[in-house]
Amino acid sequence: MTESKRPNIVLIMADDMGFSDIGAYGAEIRTPNLDAMADEGFSFSQMYNNAKCCPSRASLLTGLYPHQAGIGYMTDDLGTPSYRGYLNQSSVTVAEVLKDSGYNTYMSGKWHVGGGYGLRNPDAWTAGDESHPTPTQRGFDKFFGTLTGSGNYYDPATLMRGDTFIEVETDDFHYTDAISDEAVRMVDEGSGSDNPFFLYIAYTAPHWPLHALEEDIAKYQGKYMGGWDEVRTARHEELNSRGILDDIWPISPRDEDAHSWEDEREKEWEDLRMAVYAAQIEQMDRGIGRVLDALTANNVNDDTIVMFLSDNGACEVFLAEDTDEPTPSLFHGTTSSGERISVGNITGMRPGGPETFMSYDLPWANASNAPFRFYKNWIHEGGISTPFIVRWPSNIKSAKNVHQPLHITDIPATCIAAAGT
Repeated sequence: MTESKRPNIVLIMADDMGFSDIGAYGAEIRTPNLDAMADEGFSFSQMYNNAKCCPSRASLLTGLYPHQAGIGYMTDDLGTPSYRGYLNQSSVTVAEVLKDSGYNTYMSGKWHVGGGYGLRNPDAWTAGDESHPTPTQRGFDKFFGTLTGSGNYYDPATLMRGDTFIEVETDDFHYTDAISDEAVRMVDEGSGSDNPFFLYIAYTAPHWPLHALEEDIAKYQGKYMGGWDEVRTARHEELNSRGILDDIWPISPRDEDAHSWEDEREKEWEDLRMAVYAAQIEQMDRGIGRVLDALTANNVNDDTIVMFLSDNGACEVFLAEDTDEPTPSLFHGTTSSGERISVGNITGMRPGGPETFMSYDLPWANASNAPFRFYKNWIHEGGISTPFIVRWPSNIKSAKNVHQPLHITDIPATCIAAAGT
């Protein structure tokens, strides 16, 4: 394979998104760009991740099982080689391999494989030391994003450009859009080079907190008044009609910890929480569309492989008890304008804005993972199953559902093989 024919590669990861949360996999959520990718490429029904964010990202970057890469659980250093909480030196990232073979390498978004950070004590952060490797130390030429996991979309902690911590400087900042903005700039830069490029886009959407734009929330408010059972049933039927599922398999029973919609007393508030979650996914999809448009505008669309998946299934975690007392951490406390942030799923409070910090809870997560059981953290299908879409216009000429079982560890090897490295 000649240097000029090697494909560009764009690898996109969502955060805590359920199996049926995009249109191409049964959802009522508007995801026209991901749906278009599915209409032009391969949609996999049995792609599996590691059920939790850090282990999945370790495998995605190295092609190893997470314990081999040093991240058997999260980013706490537990003192044993498999549980150090950061990518070890016996692993090699896909970015390092591709960079050594002549690729320009870029990353926009969430890192979360480089050790822990005490968010209440930024003076103690040691980004770049042996136990806190940054993306630029593990193969990426350019980096914009956060080093830690989830956080405030309006004012994220550990935000960096390159190896320098930066602060949010605009009143209209939203992390999902910022990740997309930077990814578009990286496509523009990479397309202008004689070398092919590898771009890793790691969104935090739709991980809690429920932070979305009001204009997107308005599109969904009222749409979920039929409840979580109605959503689960509709998504299951759509998955069957699309051939992602075999219609001989019934949907799993509603989770025993999810009460019936008829018994729900706060239907309008529950509808609104799911509306914000859906808005977060639509906002992410819109950003992905901008990246795809940039590929077309730079005349590199046909020779670019684009892949999309989630790091684990939907998250059922109840974020906090019903309280307006702020949790003491860097990304709670107050907004950039000094307004106190109310942390917790406070009944009746409208989610979505910077003054709130909520999650959408177990019943809706059960709907996000339709038709499967359980959630992130579990190794049931609801924890480990991810949508996986691959588009490569010059080589994939028609849409196809692929039912071969695959694992997230297969992705780096596939990138390296496609690059002829």
